[in-house]
Amino acid sequence: MDTQHSSAVWDSIVVGGGAAGLSAAMMLGRAGRHVLVIDAGSPRNRFAAHMHGVLGHDGRSPLDLVRAGREEVAAYGVRFLDGVVATVGDGPDGVTVTTHTGQELRARTLIVATGLTDVLPEVPGPADRWGMDVLHCPYCHGWEVRGQRIGVLATSPMSLHQVRMVRQWTDDLVYFAAGAGPLGPADRQRLAARGIEVIDSPVTGIVVADDALTGVRTADGRTTAVSALFTAAPPRPHDGVLDGLDLARAEPMPGAEMTIAVDATGRTSHPRIWAVGNVVAPGANVPMVMGAASFTGGAVNGWLVEDDFDLAVAGRVVEHFDRLSTGPVETP
Repeated sequence: MDTQHSSAVWDSIVVGGGAAGLSAAMMLGRAGRHVLVIDAGSPRNRFAAHMHGVLGHDGRSPLDLVRAGREEVAAYGVRFLDGVVATVGDGPDGVTVTTHTGQELRARTLIVATGLTDVLPEVPGPADRWGMDVLHCPYCHGWEVRGQRIGVLATSPMSLHQVRMVRQWTDDLVYFAAGAGPLGPADRQRLAARGIEVIDSPVTGIVVADDALTGVRTADGRTTAVSALFTAAPPRPHDGVLDGLDLARAEPMPGAEMTIAVDATGRTSHPRIWAVGNVVAPGANVPMVMGAASFTGGAVNGWLVEDDFDLAVAGRVVEHFDRLSTGPVETP
């Protein structure tokens, strides 16, 4: 907010300017709300050159989608602050957000859409190829590598589900099983029945030639040729900014790290805070988080509508600022 409006309050602050955060902000902007999006500029899918399964945008760069979305959202008077949120706390009639530079901002509601980090196996190489030929989601990337010789690098017992899934896209599949723990006879039989090769020796690295993945090295000295490698990188949600609020948590999927618990609208156990996108739904893709966040934006506006009437009955007025101002959001 501009200096002369340092005491003003935002209707909602959205933390995270990816597909989820922008979708929620658009709904609120179209409702005439005073909205600030604080964005660190590092969406989860920034490592991928293209996104797929997004109707009307198949094959588009995810960063291009974010740039276009930001322009669309700004047209509705939503303001932006490039930065990182350090803490969130309760404040008078709302929440207080403090950025990494020490700037304090007040809001009646908060939407957290900060995403997550995919924690890659501690093996040399995969991080450098992430989003190119070391992949996570077969629905996102399987079509592009269909029919090729593909590997699946196990990271937990859940990797058995992933290797069975990837088999849909190729009949030339190798399962590097050591990271999943002991593989029982019944599981081996099922994998063999579908022609899946199992390698039990731990993976020690990958082989890259001419800027392309060509193989996987294992501790037994073997190099196995593959042209793509899927791995179920455990998700680590970016929800540390909410640590001081003691919010309820839930397990989003078996074996996954606990996330902030939310209801169907994205509302947390705090009456003024919502969370949406991969920070609470690690398995959701771009269209899923966009749809969920649009619903959350509408739900937050509905809460604000009722709060407007409560404040009016109490004879109170919310001090806002010029919503359509194009000036920078400055530190008071």
